[in-house]
Amino acid sequence: MGNNMKIELEALAENEGFARVAVAAFITPLNPTVEEISDVKTAVSEAVTNAVIHAYEEKGGTIVIRCGIDNDLLHMEIEDRGKGIENVERAMEPLFTTRPDLERSGMGFAFMEAFMDGLEVESAPGKGTTVIMEKKLGNNSWVSDED
Repeated sequence: MGNNMKIELEALAENEGFARVAVAAFITPLNPTVEEISDVKTAVSEAVTNAVIHAYEEKGGTIVIRCGIDNDLLHMEIEDRGKGIENVERAMEPLFTTRPDLERSGMGFAFMEAFMDGLEVESAPGKGTTVIMEKKLGNNSWVSDED
């Protein structure tokens, strides 16, 4: 049995920083490295920004962030009820953006994929999007104690 949290916030650009800090604070009991905290914050930032800019087109709405920790695994879901994504596969391609007018890089999902250990995107036009991410934290499993 792990620890869980749920945050519901307005889809406003100014709430992106709060979302980053809230998730970072939630994972601190796992004693994550500075790099792991940075990775998680970047992924949260990208997902929340996607919801604000793409899902709700900066007209406001609700973003729900759910986090769960099970042993050393962070499971995170960032959900919106915005316009949804017509072609998830295409949306996940690096450099693809539906908002070139805002000078969006089209790298949001690529960053999420790079900084997290698992990324899944569930979306349907008119129904919203849920970004599901996982990351192993705190135990630096890539470091071996064996000589």
